[in-house]
Amino acid sequence: MKTGRIMVDGNVMKVEEGADGIVERKEGNYTWLPPIEPTKIIGLALNYREHAEELKLDTASQPVIFLKPNSSLTGHMTDIIYPKGATFVHYEGELAVVIGKKCRYASASNALDYVAGYTIANDVTARDFITNTFRPPVKAKGFDTFCPIGPWLVDLNDIGDAVLRIRTLVNGNVKQDSRTDMMIYSVQEIIQYLSEFMTLYPGDVILTGTPKGIEPLKPGDRVDVEIERIGTLTNFVRQEK
Repeated sequence: MKTGRIMVDGNVMKVEEGADGIVERKEGNYTWLPPIEPTKIIGLALNYREHAEELKLDTASQPVIFLKPNSSLTGHMTDIIYPKGATFVHYEGELAVVIGKKCRYASASNALDYVAGYTIANDVTARDFITNTFRPPVKAKGFDTFCPIGPWLVDLNDIGDAVLRIRTLVNGNVKQDSRTDMMIYSVQEIIQYLSEFMTLYPGDVILTGTPKGIEPLKPGDRVDVEIERIGTLTNFVRQEK
């Protein structure tokens, strides 16, 4: 099952894919919202070896994590606001894991028991604000609208542990093309690691890392992140006024 959330005339509605009157377009009297309301957004850095190589960074002996503020959330078919003063704003298409029940001290063998499902995320990053001495990259990843998520939350039972193709397109041109089995740390290993020191709550989102192929965006661009069996997350880049 694929479920989403929209705002219609100020009211939040839950919808299912194919529901009458729900058309994936920007115009209309509704706005796409992220399909979940997390208490926190946890990101994983350098979880694809080739992405680490393109940044000329070493992979770590354990997952490298960061947090994005909830104020960075935005939905499908909305604008990514290109901040004033930034010149290197990059897309990062990612598989996002949504926690389904309270989780602490999970093991790799039972980690998926705590997962509600999967969705799509774009971990937008202003690399102007990342240096070798300025980490973790809170400012670079924390701007408003820098975490588009959606459009659908797909039930775990509809995907299981299947390998999924993930692609990012900018203005129709493929920029990232990989598979989830290329991740260094699997979803199960990530949940096990995180739950060793923090409680994960229903709705919490884990961004599992981006493949190689990041490039700068510019105002006016359209970004599509596609993950098979989940859908396409579309956003538009707009310059901050």
